[in-house]
Amino acid sequence: MSNIPFIIVAVIIILYIIASVRAKRLDIATSFAWLIFCIVMLILAIFPYSIDYFAKLLGINYPPALLLLGCTAILFIMSFIQDKKIAELKKKNNTLAQEISLLKSKKNGKK
Repeated sequence: MSNIPFIIVAVIIILYIIASVRAKRLDIATSFAWLIFCIVMLILAIFPYSIDYFAKLLGINYPPALLLLGCTAILFIMSFIQDKKIAELKKKNNTLAQEISLLKSKKNGKK
């Protein structure tokens, strides 16, 4: 079984992430997590039996379950980080709306 298509896809995604960071369409902190994910995907494509080794090392009988667990954990962590950023932005948005409201009321009060 040839893993060349998986290697090509991983390299293309890595290059796309780097290009997105350089074009300032993607945050460096966010891209770091995606780059790690893609590098792991590349390593698994080059060494497909490494997942068997790690599953055996962790005592997991079915190696694809380790892959699924890893992907789920990564997506959970990334979702948590994004939720944290959204909450921070909501707080800043609320503060800005209150400041604008105060400035408008001061401006209207002087007329």
